[in-house]
This record gives sequence, structure tokens and C-alpha cells, in this order.
Amino acid sequence: MNYSNEQFIAAQKTSLQAFTALSEKAFASFEKLVELNMAASKAIFSESIASLEALSSAKDFQAALAVQSELSKPLADKASSYSRSLYEIISGATAELTKTLESSTAESQKSVTVFLEDSLKNAPAGSEAAVAAIKSAMTAGTSVVESAKKASKQAAQLVESNIKAVAPAKAE
Repeated sequence: MNYSNEQFIAAQKTSLQAFTALSEKAFASFEKLVELNMAASKAIFSESIASLEALSSAKDFQAALAVQSELSKPLADKASSYSRSLYEIISGATAELTKTLESSTAESQKSVTVFLEDSLKNAPAGSEAAVAAIKSAMTAGTSVVESAKKASKQAAQLVESNIKAVAPAKAE
């Protein structure tokens, strides 16, 4: 086998870079999610105080009911807005992570393929059947990975279309 230390180190470095990129994107998405939730929490707190002040200033039961009715009207819009923001963060993170994973997977597959092809070139005489079996397994593995990618993309598109279909219904 001619798999040198330099190739091994390069493969490890590529894996580390992919992991670092994935970690940075995951933390950035988490940070956006925390910011969204902090903003929502601050808004809920200040609106709750304003609501309590408005309710406490009501002179009678009818006025309190009117104030409560007015306060509950924008809740659906706020919930819908929060859901849209949450969906944008999650779908953006998913798209970035998927792109990074696909890129690193392609690089890893390429490295493994080069390694195996180099190794198979130096296979001893009489091992043609084993070489053919390994190449067949590589082809089958590649097709399985491609099928899994297609299936996961279709599932993600189905979820996205379902969320988009539900979002307008909530806003109404």
C-alpha cells in the first residue's frame, strides 16, 4: 500500500476543517435561536407589564373585558411571526449544514476512492476477483449514499412545503 503519512495527515486535516466549519455554523444558528428567544421573552415581559397596567386601570368588569379582548388580538400575529423567524433560522441552518456535509462527504469519498484505487493498483497477481469485488462494493456504496442524499432532500422539501402551507393558515 502506498498510502503515505502525508495523505493520512491531509485527510485528517480536511476532516478537522469540516468539523470546525460544521461547529461554527451550528453555534451561529444556536446564537440566532437564543437571540430570537431573548427578544421574544423581553417582548412578552414588557407586554405583560403593559397588560397588567391596562387591566388595573379598568374601572369595572366590562372595561376589563374590553381591555383583555384588545390585548389578545395581536397574539396570533406575534405567534405567526415568531414561528416564521424560527423556521427561517432552522431552515437556514439546515441548508448550511447540509451544504457543508455534502462537501465534506464528497471530499472524504474522493480520498477513500483514491486510496483504494492506489491500493488496488498494487494488488498482487491473482487478486483480480477481490479487486473486482472491492470496486463493485465501492460503486454500490456510492449509489447508496446518493440514494440517501436524494431521500433526505425529498424529506426536507416535504417538511418545508408542509410548514409553508401551514404558515398562511395560522396568519388568517
